Amino acid sequence: MADCGKFAGTRAARPLAKVRSSLSGDRIAYLVTLLFAVSIIILTVLVLYKLVSASELSRAKFGWSFAFTQTWNPVTGQFGALPFVYGTVVTSVVALVIAGPLGLGCAIFLSELAPLRLSSALTFVVELLAAVPSVIYGLLALFALVPLLRDPVEPWLKDWFGFLPCFQGPAYGVGYLAAGLVLAIMVVPFITSVSRESLLAVPREQHEAALALGATRWEATWNVVLPYARSGIAGSVFLALARALAETMAVTMVIGNDPKISASLFAPGYTIAAVIANEFTEAITNLHVSALIELGLVLFVITVIMNGLGQLLMLATSRTGSIHT
Repeated sequence: MADCGKFAGTRAARPLAKVRSSLSGDRIAYLVTLLFAVSIIILTVLVLYKLVSASELSRAKFGWSFAFTQTWNPVTGQFGALPFVYGTVVTSVVALVIAGPLGLGCAIFLSELAPLRLSSALTFVVELLAAVPSVIYGLLALFALVPLLRDPVEPWLKDWFGFLPCFQGPAYGVGYLAAGLVLAIMVVPFITSVSRESLLAVPREQHEAALALGATRWEATWNVVLPYARSGIAGSVFLALARALAETMAVTMVIGNDPKISASLFAPGYTIAAVIANEFTEAITNLHVSALIELGLVLFVITVIMNGLGQLLMLATSRTGSIHT
């Protein structure tokens, strides 16, 4: 009888043990974190769905021509996204051309060449710049950068490089160049911070081995450290690109807000984020609101494409680095 009772108690304890094992800490952590990860996908799908559904009126009227039409006239009900797409791309490219080398050079100095105390102080300043609100950058650009561009920077560029289409036309101060410069100032901290962390993540053995073979500090940095960290550096550039594409206030204050396409960087222009911020509260017709929301959809698609290309580039560079290694 005692053996039967012991056997029955063992059988009763087995389901309880299964319940405890199924509710272990690892299992709970897995389910909770999985829920968080799935919620990101759900939020992205909901944003896309809302943009698509709210822009249905504009998409039905203009179709694919919306992305290739230059006319934007709320009075006549004619809307085209091309000037805003052009302005967004041009200002972002100008920003990356300026901020990319500057941020990478700063990251190399902070991680490889600067003394420890100086590196710590400058790193704090870089992180501080990344936390400054964009409207502050816009105000500084409006009252300091724009007058400087109007005279003497843009006239000097026109005198020396006026044979190029991008440096022709009157010098207004506001325009694509001003917007690109303020974006460059804003994204330099992102490129610097992420690139610095990528350079610091390179195993010290790689650097020390190059020095042991007779390389100088710069040769070791250029030939060993940078190739090893290029995936992270590429990621920092595309992170900065995503920030530049979506920037609103600072660009709105200095780009001129003129929905026209011009080859000159001195000319005023417009970006997608700027026109949405300026006109959304004043849109009185359903078609105008729908067109603005479709602009948001276009910006969303551009951002996804750019980030996807960035991920592919990072994957390609990491595979190439592993093959060479």
